[in-house]
Amino acid sequence: MELFLLSNGKLADDAPLLGYAQPQLHAMIAQRGIRSAVLVPYAIIRGDHQQRADELSTSLGIEVRCVQDFATPVAAIEQAELILVSGGNTWLLNQMLHESGLIVAIQRAVRERNVPYIGWSAGCNVATPSIRTTNDMPVRSSVVLPALGLFPVQINPHYLDAHASGHMGETRDERLAEFCAVNPDESVIALREGSFLHVHENQLCYFSVRGEDFKLFRHGRPIQACRDTAALQPLVPFRCD
Repeated sequence: MELFLLSNGKLADDAPLLGYAQPQLHAMIAQRGIRSAVLVPYAIIRGDHQQRADELSTSLGIEVRCVQDFATPVAAIEQAELILVSGGNTWLLNQMLHESGLIVAIQRAVRERNVPYIGWSAGCNVATPSIRTTNDMPVRSSVVLPALGLFPVQINPHYLDAHASGHMGETRDERLAEFCAVNPDESVIALREGSFLHVHENQLCYFSVRGEDFKLFRHGRPIQACRDTAALQPLVPFRCD
């Protein structure tokens, strides 16, 4: 199984989409001889799906087609050499994955056919067991359905531990600690911008283009700042560097 779980898509408005992860993504594409990819753009609410596909074609150097360009969404995934799941609104994305029959289709493609999965922001969230640690608003009145469960631990993308002056609400740390208090058997990996997790051949690696840490939240334990995946060893079935 090969997963790229990215906190975000860009580091700046004028930066290429997935640009900060291009060395690793290009190496994987070249090693596998991938010529095309299927984009699942359901999370995008106000943007243009085809424009996003075109951006990815330029960034990755391969043909990228939207899932709706195929006869059915399931047929698109069954033919995919590479699956891309865009950022946007996680609630809408997860609901559309269920309504389109893509939960099982993507699980089978990744687990049985070893099709690589690249998800950023919302696309990262839905790769975990559930979307309960998303930052997004539930824009539809939908229940919290299970997500893809490709990665066994909850992730909080776009993690920021800054406390804005004058803000009297809970910080991100407090919200994630609340999640762990309500769900004491679950943990949360908080990924900063410009960072991602890579699962390859049963091995888990962490990358940060800025050399920053990620945070690990567990009930009854101090928040742990980590720069490698060793702390995740008890939580994931993959070898850690």
